[in-house]
Amino acid sequence: MAEPTPRRNEPRLRPAPLLFEPTQVADDPEHFFDLESIDDPRALLTRATELTLAFRAATDRAVEFQAMAAAQLADPRRFDRLTTADIANQAQWTEDYATKMVEYGRELLRDGGENASGGGGSGSGGHGQGHVDPV
Repeated sequence: MAEPTPRRNEPRLRPAPLLFEPTQVADDPEHFFDLESIDDPRALLTRATELTLAFRAATDRAVEFQAMAAAQLADPRRFDRLTTADIANQAQWTEDYATKMVEYGRELLRDGGENASGGGGSGSGGHGQGHVDPV
């Protein structure tokens, strides 16, 4: 990514909600969240930017959840724990990346998961704007 990753104690932007499209419309490859129907370039830029921020926020949160799940699956206290190779295979990662994600997930879990999905933290919801890429 070209932009710096904000730290976790910075408030996360509240992007516009993603609205699900009816399946018959979503099947049309030319249709994308009704952007093609917006004629005003200012309105198009605004809505496209809202969607970009929403997708980034969703990606950041999903990565945090991936990391926490990887850490839980690799926990040596689990009788059914997985190796980092097994986790990498399941998540379609390299083994090195899986190792880093397990470490990142342990950090998130140690912090009480407050940086993922709305737990504790500052008055603005406790979310950093983005995840800290473990790589």
